[in-house]
Amino acid sequence: MNTRLTFAALLAGLLFGLGLIVSGMADPAKVLGFLDLAGLWDPSLAFVMGGAIGVGVIAFARARQMKSSLLGQTMQLPRSTRIDRRLILGSLLFGIGWAIAGICPGPALVLLGEGKMKGAVFVVALVAGMGLFRWLERRSGDGRTG
Repeated sequence: MNTRLTFAALLAGLLFGLGLIVSGMADPAKVLGFLDLAGLWDPSLAFVMGGAIGVGVIAFARARQMKSSLLGQTMQLPRSTRIDRRLILGSLLFGIGWAIAGICPGPALVLLGEGKMKGAVFVVALVAGMGLFRWLERRSGDGRTG
């Protein structure tokens, strides 16, 4: 990876992490408060998500019009619109895990960077789960993973 790409990736990661911290998305208690619809519901993360969706819609619309990225790389946007059992089950698993822990992969990396044990446990479990998935995919001969 060249220096410009490395710097751009570092800058994007730092900006994303800072956004997670400022918005409260890196705080599992805040996330669980948002998910607690029957208790003391904290709707503030809905505004964070709404803002992120707005930025994402604009960014993806612009990206679809581009042949290469701002750093000169080939644009590789997802083309599949298929909703299948794997997508639904994966989404359910992600949502259940998020509701139990109040953490998803991005905030887990922020917590890990802050030296929090919750982040370390989550990242270890995440990597183990990814390894298990890859092993199961290879074993089944599906061939959809790299």
